[in-house]
Amino acid sequence: MSLIVIIPPSEEPVTLAEAKLHCKIEVTDDDTLITSLITATRQQAEHITGRAFCTQTLELVLDAFPDPEAFKLPMPPAIAITSVKYIDTNGVEQTLDAAAYSLDKDSQPGSLSPAYDTTWPDTRAVPNAVRVRYTAGYGAAAAVPASIKSWMLMAIGTLYASREAIIIGTITSEVPRGFFAALLDPYWIPRL
Repeated sequence: MSLIVIIPPSEEPVTLAEAKLHCKIEVTDDDTLITSLITATRQQAEHITGRAFCTQTLELVLDAFPDPEAFKLPMPPAIAITSVKYIDTNGVEQTLDAAAYSLDKDSQPGSLSPAYDTTWPDTRAVPNAVRVRYTAGYGAAAAVPASIKSWMLMAIGTLYASREAIIIGTITSEVPRGFFAALLDPYWIPRL
């Protein structure tokens, strides 16, 4: 099983203006750096939580349809299925009709199952025989939960202020780790 990002989010949960305000930056000199930090912190938060934040298109690649029925879709929340393609027993790629499956997007993570009173089709025994393309995320940036955005802002501020892994000659104090890390806890999904 592998998961591929086909179309990344077109926006980030935190804007450049929000990050600059949080970091108290008024000049444009570091806009490129800050923009890259926004993307990096979003990617890290998505990795930690196992969730997609802003709408993106993903593709789950499997060697066969799992038995017996439903299977989980990584990186919830699932929004919609774009396509379900598979290599049939003759070696020909087929696209499954949308009426042949059902998406449970209310569960976290969502799952895909064959339509009522049907089963998944047989596939050829080859690697990557099944490809499920779907959209996932909370939608627009405004829909991303506030605690995720707060975690991102704290991470952006830390990365902006400390650009190296080791800082010599300064006295620092840390925000209590439990608080900082706990901002993402309600959104954590066990790995599939």
